[in-house]
Amino acid sequence: MSIARRSLLLAAPSAALVPSLARAQAADPRLGERSAGKPDAPVTVIEYFSLTCSHCATFHLQTWPQVKSRLVDTGKVRMVWRDFPLDQLALAAAVVARSLPAERYEGFVSALFASQDRWAFARGADNIGEIAKIAALAGMNRAQVDAALADQALQRGILEARLKGQQEHNVTSTPTFVFGNRPQPGALSYERFAELAGVSGS
Repeated sequence: MSIARRSLLLAAPSAALVPSLARAQAADPRLGERSAGKPDAPVTVIEYFSLTCSHCATFHLQTWPQVKSRLVDTGKVRMVWRDFPLDQLALAAAVVARSLPAERYEGFVSALFASQDRWAFARGADNIGEIAKIAALAGMNRAQVDAALADQALQRGILEARLKGQQEHNVTSTPTFVFGNRPQPGALSYERFAELAGVSGS
């Protein structure tokens, strides 16, 4: 099945959505935090990303492995991922990613970025079929993928989280990284990431 990659246009931010998002996250673990690193790491960095964003893929394929091994695994930084789908296909991919067990989330997202040209940009591609092939490697069968994609509550929760990102951190593009309260748009090199995080990159 092919999904048109039309942009997602959200209504003007509404403060009323934020409490409903908090309730949804508490009730549905699929909407809970996805992160890597020690909870008590001295620095927390938030990344807003879209799975159909080529700049996000560049960061995850080129910079994230260094950030993970040198800053996250060493306890210096905790990384928190937040969905900011830019189009309908990115929303569909995010729904599938969120439907996997939390411990498989990072690996699945990395696999999607590594194969982005095949499932997101290939002309005439069976977008969902390609996503489902990757999901199968993570232990999710096609029926489960289809059920996730039909879950309107999960889609709504992801879009409310995107809206919250606009409200809280003025996110307008992906990737956007938040260091403290300081948003920084654009794919970052490892050196720039470490500098903005205020940690030693060695």
